[in-house]
Amino acid sequence: MKRLIPYLASALLLAGIANPAAAQDAVKGKAVFDANCAACHAVQEQVVGPALKDVHKRRDEKWIADFVKNSTKVIATGDKQAVEVFKKFGKVQMTSFEGTLSDGDIKDVIAYVKEESDKPTEAKTPEVGPTDPGKGEGADPPQTSFRFKALPPTTQVLVVLIGALVLMVFGALVATFIQALPLLSHLYDKPALRNTPMARFVALLRGDTSTITGKHKDILMEDHTYDGIFEFDNDLPPWWKYMFYATIVFGVAYLLHYHVFQSGNLQIAEYQAEVQQASLLNPAGNSEGNVNEVTNFKPLTEAPKLEAGKAAFIQNCAACHGQEGQGVVGPNLTDEFWLHGGDVNDIYKTIKYGVTSKGMVAWQKKLSDDQILEVSSYILSIQGSKPANAKAPQGEKYVPKK
Repeated sequence: MKRLIPYLASALLLAGIANPAAAQDAVKGKAVFDANCAACHAVQEQVVGPALKDVHKRRDEKWIADFVKNSTKVIATGDKQAVEVFKKFGKVQMTSFEGTLSDGDIKDVIAYVKEESDKPTEAKTPEVGPTDPGKGEGADPPQTSFRFKALPPTTQVLVVLIGALVLMVFGALVATFIQALPLLSHLYDKPALRNTPMARFVALLRGDTSTITGKHKDILMEDHTYDGIFEFDNDLPPWWKYMFYATIVFGVAYLLHYHVFQSGNLQIAEYQAEVQQASLLNPAGNSEGNVNEVTNFKPLTEAPKLEAGKAAFIQNCAACHGQEGQGVVGPNLTDEFWLHGGDVNDIYKTIKYGVTSKGMVAWQKKLSDDQILEVSSYILSIQGSKPANAKAPQGEKYVPKK
């Protein structure tokens, strides 16, 4: 489906009887409500339209009946309440039930809403998580993170002074070392110390990069000449050798960490840990699904499946899209034009997740995935049926992919 309809109809339909007549039948009202109003409304919570709890206390019966039968006519009269509700819920016209619902049907629905409104709201039981051993009786208090601002003012000043003193001492040592570089260079320039690591470090600090880049020996290798190109007998650059040595150290550390001491998780173990964490964050049965999920459904063609889809469509979708899919407030579902895609997978996702901004309610809590696929397949089966009073095309023409 492309878009669900205005939700006002049912809401205002149930809007305001304080003392329903004895002839009202809540059981019959529930059946009428489920067939015509449940697509957009619930009593205790807002779906697409407003929650209907206690609305029978806010409107009189005649006003409700008039609005349900033809809301457009009531709004056109400038009725303050009708205009207010119309604007509040996106200025979406509700389905007209004139000729569909009798005054008795409307009274029965009001009786049903009153009965449901009088029921106490069920308190949600908070989920009990695993016991935290740190919070048990007799357990040590949990460790809190260090916060500098939580320290007493005198301690803060003392810490700042000590930090400043350490920085000053470090800066003085660095400055002294830089000033002493010429002396150190002269000291380590002696033949006995010239090749020591400290001598190379001092030379590097003074700008001699040969410790990293190496020195060219300019010694030609015999019989290593071709087409005027000569090969010199030079060592590999020290920086390259240092990186090679580092990879050896890393390889040994990696082997010990992952394969000997097994203190780290390999790829499969990491994947399993992430899957487990995801299942804890989004437990099975509480998932709302993902509108971007990849689906590869094919339209159902079996007659029993299509009949089941038709029954679900008439019960849940006809109030907005018409008994034959011709479109009422919702769009026409029998032409080639679609607002959210005309492939079976597009229709499936539109039904399942809804398009709230367009008034289309999500049906994933009421219909199973199989039922949604049956409805989607039924909608495709009525393409080109050209029912009477079909609504004008909306959206873009759908061209099937080859």
